[in-house]
Amino acid sequence: MTLETLGQWLRPLVWMALGLFLATMLGRMVERFGQGRLTRHQAVLFRRLVFYTVLGIAVALALQQSGFQIGVLLGAAGILTVALGFASQTSASNVISGLFLLAERPFELGHFIEVDGVRGEVVGIDLLSVKLRSLDNLYIRVPNETLIKTRVTNFTRFPVRRLDLPIGVAYGEDLEKVNAVLLALVDENPDCLEEPEPFIYLQQFGASSVDLQLSFWVRGLDLRRVRSDVMFAVKAAFDRESIEIPFPHTTLYAGQHSAPIPVAIHQHQDKP
Repeated sequence: MTLETLGQWLRPLVWMALGLFLATMLGRMVERFGQGRLTRHQAVLFRRLVFYTVLGIAVALALQQSGFQIGVLLGAAGILTVALGFASQTSASNVISGLFLLAERPFELGHFIEVDGVRGEVVGIDLLSVKLRSLDNLYIRVPNETLIKTRVTNFTRFPVRRLDLPIGVAYGEDLEKVNAVLLALVDENPDCLEEPEPFIYLQQFGASSVDLQLSFWVRGLDLRRVRSDVMFAVKAAFDRESIEIPFPHTTLYAGQHSAPIPVAIHQHQDKP
């Protein structure tokens, strides 16, 4: 192998290695530049865009050094792009939806969201899909087109959340005492905020209980733990104060002046 032939093989490899190095370095620079200026979502997408653009240019230059005609390659790439566009309209729709999500920014990496009945933490955002990790540690992929067409609930956007607990007490209980007990246990819980103030609504007179709603505000995402702690505290406080939590039951009432229905058992004797 002559030196000229060896150079023809080495030049494309050098361009590829140089392109990979530059793509990696520029991608990191873009990500560092975006800190404090861009969201994590935008920084990741811009880093990937810069990386693949620089790498694509390096591949084109490497092919040119190998003797390929760039014009012919670009023409073939254009035809291939059109063909792939018709064959993958869903992917194109996901890419366009991803660009809309990038501009709108309804959520970011690390946010906890709900999409079409699925809840999870956002662990990845790409031009085609968003990756979620559910509470039971499942990996869920949601196409961007679904995110555009479906209602998305972001549980992290506003850090302060309200929890509503339905509570039923017996009709014979003193409601003022019940309110005082409930507000006291919420005030003692360090996870419950003093502002906005907690409050209690009387929702309705149910079939077996007076139905109340205890509402209080918390900060953070561990809502299930806080809800469970408050419910345990309610049960303990009601037991301590002898406040009855009734179970569903039915009372038959025949009127104030109605006499009880007599019930008697007669023994039947057979005649001889």
